[in-house]
Amino acid sequence: VPNTVHFPRGESKMPKSKRNKLVSLTKTKKKGKLIKDKLIDSVRESAANYSSVYLFEPENMRNNSLKAVRTAWSDSRFFLGKNKVMAHALGDSAASECQDNIFPLARRLVGDCGLLFTNRKKSEVVKYFSNYSELSYARSGFQATEDFKLEKGPLTLPFPIEPRLRKLGLNTKLDEGVIQLLAPTAVCKEGDILTPEQCDLLELFEVKMSYFRLNLVCMWSGGEFFEFDNGEDDTME
Repeated sequence: VPNTVHFPRGESKMPKSKRNKLVSLTKTKKKGKLIKDKLIDSVRESAANYSSVYLFEPENMRNNSLKAVRTAWSDSRFFLGKNKVMAHALGDSAASECQDNIFPLARRLVGDCGLLFTNRKKSEVVKYFSNYSELSYARSGFQATEDFKLEKGPLTLPFPIEPRLRKLGLNTKLDEGVIQLLAPTAVCKEGDILTPEQCDLLELFEVKMSYFRLNLVCMWSGGEFFEFDNGEDDTME
């Protein structure tokens, strides 16, 4: 008689499958609501504690560059994303606004934009953001600002990336550990709408064409709303 294994009553012989485990969405929804409520409270608190709020539009957005701006303006607060939530926090009508006459700014929270709350003078804010720009690598869809051509011959790049260069369209080969370009190649011409492959090549050869900027659109301060003309307005100090 073969040995048999007896399982206690109620105990399954098969291990429980993790695939069939049901996950409740209640906690996920609750967490999302908490995040939303926290953002609303933070925006309203900033509107009460800072003298001015500026709405800006990022150009050629780069997280590292934005981080540097945040550091330079550590005495102020930045908010990006979730436009509808931020507009709700500020109030998009005269009846719901959290500060007098701030609702026109809330209504401008559309598309790729953000908010800066600060106590610094308007002249300082305008001067900084009018002059600030950081050269960066172009992304797909950007219009090339210059010609970039590679000459036939050795390339000063590490040899392990040679297969990647061929995938990006370059006619290359390895010769004793050195990448050789077998023919002159125009990577892009001024005015080209860049493809992902062109952007990868420009970055590999450390060619930067685009600028990261934060363009001021409008502002609110002391119950008054102002719109900027091309990021500049000197009507109020």
